[in-house]
Amino acid sequence: MSSPMRILGIETSCDETAASVVLRDENGQGSILGDVVLSQLEEHSAYGGVVPEIAARAHVEALDTLIEEALLRAGVTLDDIDAIAATSGPGLIGGLIVGLMTGKAIARATGKPLYAVNHLEGHALTARLTDGLSFPYLMLLVSGGHTQLILVKGVGDYERWGTTIDDALGEAFDKTAKLLGLPYPGGPAVERAAVNGNAERFNFPRPLVGDARLDFSFSGLKTAVRQAAQSLEPVTEQDIADICASFQRAISRTLKDRIGRGLKRFKTDHASVEKPALVVAGGVAANQVLRATLQELCDRNGFDFIAPPLALCTDNAAMIAWAGAERFAAGLPADDLDVAPRSRWPLDHQAQTLLGSGKRGAKA
Repeated sequence: MSSPMRILGIETSCDETAASVVLRDENGQGSILGDVVLSQLEEHSAYGGVVPEIAARAHVEALDTLIEEALLRAGVTLDDIDAIAATSGPGLIGGLIVGLMTGKAIARATGKPLYAVNHLEGHALTARLTDGLSFPYLMLLVSGGHTQLILVKGVGDYERWGTTIDDALGEAFDKTAKLLGLPYPGGPAVERAAVNGNAERFNFPRPLVGDARLDFSFSGLKTAVRQAAQSLEPVTEQDIADICASFQRAISRTLKDRIGRGLKRFKTDHASVEKPALVVAGGVAANQVLRATLQELCDRNGFDFIAPPLALCTDNAAMIAWAGAERFAAGLPADDLDVAPRSRWPLDHQAQTLLGSGKRGAKA
């Protein structure tokens, strides 16, 4: 039992500006009191991807208003808030600066503690907000910047079992869409086109299928898609539909192998867990074909499959507020107001980086 707490969350890591107020009650159950997300889709669609400078400027223009709206919807004022949680990384540095500096200013003005939250931790803990899930569990994070299989052992305690060795899955979707002349964002566009396609027409590669390690690779698949499209030029609408359907099928088969091996490892390593669970998170988790694949895989292996509502799979501030509440409740210290944003910030600091490092730290 603990005291109830209300957390204000701020999210500005990429191209959504978001603010939310979340309640964690005395029993550890969560509820979203007020939640606002402003998409920047129109600002970036003409460029076929996110332009960091445009994103940062849009965050500056909208964030104060969104925070006021989230508080209004929650029926609270800043006096009723127990702590501030703001995304501190990973993400686009300009956007991170906007959100974190705003969080710092509110914390300074109100005397409330500040939690600088890892965006990936927000995804990792969302299932505890929506489903009250107990530790440990497996999480598949699939987004534009990450494809990882992570063991979630506790708040602030994560073990990376697999990651991409090249492109993230969301990146592969976006690049495939751009190659085929489909609109941005690529994931939904490819999924829509695939509905009318023949998934058997192209036998695209399934990278790393059969490999004992649990890593992912999508660069070769992306190259195969480009070669198929070039061999058909000019491509017809049916060609595009068939390529998209075959692309999704290859990904589905790849995930079935990669995640299937992860489920077996979990059951071996954590045999005492009565009802194991796989959580899917990140923007690509909205893809219905991939959800169906994972649901079937979990059913076959005796796992609960937990996919948070679509609005909580993409970038949002409710997950950031909840991560702050979880850290607060776990007794983890608040952050000093000189904490710096981090464009790179792996959840598992012990895992060997497969994508390289630099002055900004490990990529993944």
